[in-house]
Amino acid sequence: MTTESTSVPSSPGPWPVAGPAFGAATFAPRRRLPGRLALPRHRAAGRPGPGAAALRAADCLAVLAGGALLAPVHQDPRLLLPVAALLLVLDGRGGLYRPPMHVRLLDELPALASRAGVVWCVAAAAAAAWSPALAIGPLRLCGAYAAHVGVAAVVRAVLLARGRRIARERPRSALVVGPPAAARRFAAAALQHPEYGMRPVGVVGLPDGTVGEQRPVEPGLPLLTTAEEIRRAVIQNAVREAVFLSDEPELVTLFQHYGCTTWRVGGERHDGPMGEHVWGYARRRLVPATERRGARAKRALDIALAGPALALALPVLAVCALAVRLSDGPGVLFRQERVGQHGRHFTLLKFRTLRPSDETESATRWNVAGDRRMSAAGGFLRKSSLDELPQLWNVLRGDMSLVGPRPERPYFVAQFSKIHAGYAARHRMPVGLTGLAQVHGLRGDTSIEDRCRFDNHYIDHWSLWQDVCILVRTAAGLVRPTGS
Repeated sequence: MTTESTSVPSSPGPWPVAGPAFGAATFAPRRRLPGRLALPRHRAAGRPGPGAAALRAADCLAVLAGGALLAPVHQDPRLLLPVAALLLVLDGRGGLYRPPMHVRLLDELPALASRAGVVWCVAAAAAAAWSPALAIGPLRLCGAYAAHVGVAAVVRAVLLARGRRIARERPRSALVVGPPAAARRFAAAALQHPEYGMRPVGVVGLPDGTVGEQRPVEPGLPLLTTAEEIRRAVIQNAVREAVFLSDEPELVTLFQHYGCTTWRVGGERHDGPMGEHVWGYARRRLVPATERRGARAKRALDIALAGPALALALPVLAVCALAVRLSDGPGVLFRQERVGQHGRHFTLLKFRTLRPSDETESATRWNVAGDRRMSAAGGFLRKSSLDELPQLWNVLRGDMSLVGPRPERPYFVAQFSKIHAGYAARHRMPVGLTGLAQVHGLRGDTSIEDRCRFDNHYIDHWSLWQDVCILVRTAAGLVRPTGS
């Protein structure tokens, strides 16, 4: 084990020791918080304004309005179903069903009009190719397009105006995270302009020039410096928004775990609609890993590969189990508590390669490589990584993924979260059987800081193809095993 991963300081870095440290607290709640936080995750993370269902209905109504001008040539309304389906897909992928609370129709009109034009041109071309009798003339096509855009604009303007009114009348409680001076300015702007649907109720950060001292930043806006204070504020004020003026991966994970919508404001340039701002502060939503596009595809890949792999590996599993039984006695499988996504604990399965003297050694000893108590069979299983094969069952159960940050024991998660910035943020995504850090040789007694950096880089730039590449590199690495 490296020096940096063995030494544990007496205080959790720059954050005050009163109450749990931010990183460690991310993994504390394993049950739903009381009160309104017991709402389902997808409802808690919503925001006021026009709902996606209402905006989709407006698009369908606009398609019907355009189709009405095509009669009597196209009297069958079922012909409009493909048009509506294509429009819903294009508008959905363009983010038009999640408009900013302060957006206005003129901001979205170019996107609406261009997508409607594409849809009706494709529909006209498809109808003419299917049957010349269904060909749509240029004037009739322009009329259908104009009717579509007109109805969509009117209905959407009404829905957006209603959303702005709701946001102004019922702003959502928010916490502002960042340096107190900057947070104070942002909170003042948000409080003075409730039309953005945000009501700051506190500031999260370290006091200027002091550590652990609590003092008000604005009248009625307390300064929160520990994770326990954050938890109480979230519950008592029904906080639904967290606004970040600085990069704090651990706190982003914590607020997302509480069901809050997280935003990043200021700093770098943010791509997005003109309306995506709060009184001139550009903002973008920090999307949880579980909500990113491709999360379901990642799970599908896990099931598609882990299931057949487990079936094909049954003879190997049987041989390994027999070798462990003959060399080390009963107790073939080794079960150990590990920390998974969002800090949830699960039982990880491995083949037993060494029988620890007690539970304390199992939970707190970092590395057993080179231990003289290890049998020849155990040493071979570790060097070949065959002792990890039972974790395919963890993947099928959903405890793990094939690719992701390697899971660690709760004792070491608590220690490393205090030492290494960003370690707690590794749990934004499902833990994995292998990962980007492992294919770069960071296994066993290697730098925790380097692993943390690779893991967060993997999460921030995740793609399904990246997972495939890591699996291929892992399989190639098994030819020249180094063990863990």
